Order: sequence, then C-alpha cells, then structure tokens
Amino acid sequence: MFEGILGLLHLIVAVWAIINIVGSGASLLGKILWTLFVLLFPLIGLIVWFFVGPKSSARIA
Repeated sequence: MFEGILGLLHLIVAVWAIINIVGSGASLLGKILWTLFVLLFPLIGLIVWFFVGPKSSARIA
C-alpha cells in the first residue's frame, strides 16, 4: 500500500512539473529536453528540474 501512495505522489509531482515546463519561457527544444529528463530519470530529474529548470513565465501579482 505504501508503494502505491508513493507512486501516486510521484505521478502528481511529475504531471505538475511537466505542466510547469510547458508553461515556462524555455525554447521548444528546452521544453522537450526537460520533459524527457523528468520522465526518464524520475527522482533525480524532478530534483534537478526543481532547482535549475526553466521557470514559469506566469507571474503572480
């Protein structure tokens, strides 16, 4: 059961990351590469993306 919860949590975070990548100001190639990195290297990809990935172009006022 614990593995299922972790899997669901990872899926939610990965989808959130991909949505943020697509909405970022990065080039199309950059978006594709970041998305592949997050998908191919699940834990490391998410951690690296969080700290150095492209930032969202939407600003909250």
